[in-house]
Amino acid sequence: MKKLVGFVTASLPNLNFTIDLVSSMAEAGLDIVEIGAPFSDPVADGKIIEKASQEAIKAGFKFDDIFKICKQVSNKIDTYTMGYANMFYRYGIENYIKKANSVNIKGTLIPDMPFEEAIVYQDIQKRYGHKFIDFVAPTDDKRRIKHILQYSSNFIYLVAYAGITGQNKQTDLSQTIANIRQTTDTPVYLGFGVDENNAKEKSQNVDGVIVGSAFMRDILDESLNFKEKLDIICSKTKKIKEQIC
Repeated sequence: MKKLVGFVTASLPNLNFTIDLVSSMAEAGLDIVEIGAPFSDPVADGKIIEKASQEAIKAGFKFDDIFKICKQVSNKIDTYTMGYANMFYRYGIENYIKKANSVNIKGTLIPDMPFEEAIVYQDIQKRYGHKFIDFVAPTDDKRRIKHILQYSSNFIYLVAYAGITGQNKQTDLSQTIANIRQTTDTPVYLGFGVDENNAKEKSQNVDGVIVGSAFMRDILDESLNFKEKLDIICSKTKKIKEQIC
């Protein structure tokens, strides 16, 4: 069965809402959650997630909120965190991983940390059983993919197109997927531009999809109250999960 991964910006509009939202999405069929740490310059993200980050920071987000949220939801759903390298450098990579393990965070996605930097922390990852998730882009050739995925585990984040999140671009990924399959049997999840209208199509030939902007758009909708946001997002979660099964 294919997996549905959902991205949620932490503490938007507040910490308790994020906990309630993730718990409800898990009940609606979400398999894996990425708790996104708001950042002032999210270079891989489009306007929706960028705005979500800005609003969460204005609302008082602190990095330790990540651990508070994950402690409450990680017993209900496989939980990962996503953030930008500067946050983890400032916190201390080893300190972060130790704290992440204490609240059952299974891995971390850092889109602006290239493989050559991430591999420096390979020994620390092994020591604590924590994984930095590998990213593969359609611009990566077979040799590069083999290099990136030499230590792959948990899952691989396949970027659907060159650019930022939240856009519905079309890129032929058949050769990229073939190169990944020839290198590893680690599950491949496709992200960037996936929503309730294209999830079925996007899930072809991969092991799951990653949805972010489509959920965050509803969280940012000021015309909705908290309950309406929960209901709409959970309905969307269920719909996408049914489409990709």
